Amino acid sequence: MKVGVIGVGNMGKNHPRVYAELGAELVGIADTDLEKAKRIAAQYGTTAFSNHEKLLDQGLDAVSIVVPTAGHKEVALAAIQKGVNLLIEKPIADSIPSAQEIITAAQARRVKLMVGHVERFNPAVTKLKEIMDDGVLGRLVYISAKRVGPFVPRVTDIGIIVDVATHDIDVIRYFIGKECTSVFARSTRWKNVRGDAAIILMGFEEVSASVEVNWYTPHRVRTLAVTGTEGVAYLDYSKQEIEIFKAGWKMIPAVERAEPLKLELGHFLTCIREDKEPLVSGYDATQVLGIAIRAGQVSGVEEKIP
Repeated sequence: MKVGVIGVGNMGKNHPRVYAELGAELVGIADTDLEKAKRIAAQYGTTAFSNHEKLLDQGLDAVSIVVPTAGHKEVALAAIQKGVNLLIEKPIADSIPSAQEIITAAQARRVKLMVGHVERFNPAVTKLKEIMDDGVLGRLVYISAKRVGPFVPRVTDIGIIVDVATHDIDVIRYFIGKECTSVFARSTRWKNVRGDAAIILMGFEEVSASVEVNWYTPHRVRTLAVTGTEGVAYLDYSKQEIEIFKAGWKMIPAVERAEPLKLELGHFLTCIREDKEPLVSGYDATQVLGIAIRAGQVSGVEEKIP
């Protein structure tokens, strides 16, 4: 399968490596920083382009779009116009109308559209979903997530709610299986004018959820807790570990560790080969973006990019 990568910054530079490991034919890499593109292209024996249009003219079957969020719509529509299946790194776009335009165009052109909410492919998330579906925790009551760590200078076009909290918003929505009905949030600004700390409370009918994010904490924490009527589960995204506590006992389920990005891109390519619908659809990603934007609005932070 012929693939390409548009944008090889902090996250995008991993996509060529994973595609190569998956055995895909990496046709080229595009980035506005041509020297950077050349360095990475040289590692994988492929071609560097400074213009994404030129890469899209190479007869690709699939492309990863890993450019700043403000450019998602332009690049995605260009790929769709060429009939190229696309994976867009989260968030899907900088606004709901832009996301909907991408989805409509992909449907009209009949190309696969997947959005890179990579934690959905974390083996610990997959295992915990199985455990919840088996009823081990009883009826779901509450989910809380904490994702904190040092400031990330690379993030300039979006605030922490859209950049960071959307990871857990997506997982929470996936676990609950229902749409969010209410959002409340408080946020602060320090180094990022769009916000660099927030606490978000969400309602999903009878289930409540919270997400805490910040760029103040000097060490990384990536955890989630699920409370049910019969027990509680603690998940560590980074360690890919789960602990379950019930009355009188503790269980540590076996989790087969793997790189989430490799599982994600492998799934993307499989969906194209076998004509399957991606696990994370444009609709899913738009719902997540909508929650994040609402959280920004009620907290006084503008999470829609101008």
